[in-house]
Amino acid sequence: MTYDVIIIGAGPAGSSAALFTAKAGKKTLVIDNNQSVTKRAWVENHYGVEAIAGPDLVEIGKKQAAKFGTEFVQGKAEQLTKSEEGFQVTTDNGAYEGKHVILATGLSVELAEASGIQTRPGTEPRIKTVVDADAQGSTSLKGVWAAGTTAGVSMHTIVTAGDGAKVAINVISELNGARYVDHDILKA
Repeated sequence: MTYDVIIIGAGPAGSSAALFTAKAGKKTLVIDNNQSVTKRAWVENHYGVEAIAGPDLVEIGKKQAAKFGTEFVQGKAEQLTKSEEGFQVTTDNGAYEGKHVILATGLSVELAEASGIQTRPGTEPRIKTVVDADAQGSTSLKGVWAAGTTAGVSMHTIVTAGDGAKVAINVISELNGARYVDHDILKA
């Protein structure tokens, strides 16, 4: 089975991306190794949320994405290779095929480097290396995107979640062949 989008990482960037891709009707898989740094956070600067424990924020994000059909698998993505339909992501417990891949791997660039994707020095405190992604989230390997901390944006959950959404919209737009907008209307 080939997914439209495989997202690696279920923190704010990955789950936000999955929420958008699944809601847009794209067959979405999230591969998560349960290592999100957000799980250690207390968050009081996330718009629309008074205060929340990081683990709760991560779980809510996963539930939102699952509501629209996102599939989640537990595992560590170890290899990313070009395939006939896009890419194969090999994990420690299986392999998955996807047309597009979004790296939302937080502090880790290990998979990107192992896959030959260009990286660059990080600019955020204590972040040495990030994936070299353009403003749309596109990496040096066409069809592989990066979002959130791994793409060099600020570690704040509101920023990484927004970056995940931005990258997802760009992926959906590429899959659709036209700019994608997701606006629901308040029902009276």
